[in-house]
Amino acid sequence: MRPMVEFCLNRLTPDVIKIKEELEQDPELDVLETSCLGNCEICAQTPYAMVNGEVVTGKDGEELLRNIRRAIEKQQSDFDDLLDLL
Repeated sequence: MRPMVEFCLNRLTPDVIKIKEELEQDPELDVLETSCLGNCEICAQTPYAMVNGEVVTGKDGEELLRNIRRAIEKQQSDFDDLLDLL
């Protein structure tokens, strides 16, 4: 299963657009734009994305990208641990 990263169209600032475009180059990711992700309070305050349905934020675009990558790694690790239990 490929990780899905979603961005709210209302929060596509130049730095977030750059992140989105960088992530779109990764064939292991699904990257989507959505008209509204339903997190308006977060959206108004800070750059954010949804990674497999979980909110990921950053104080700026650079931190957001780092946090997105960390969230993907953690979710994959958690999934791998779950498979090990089976």
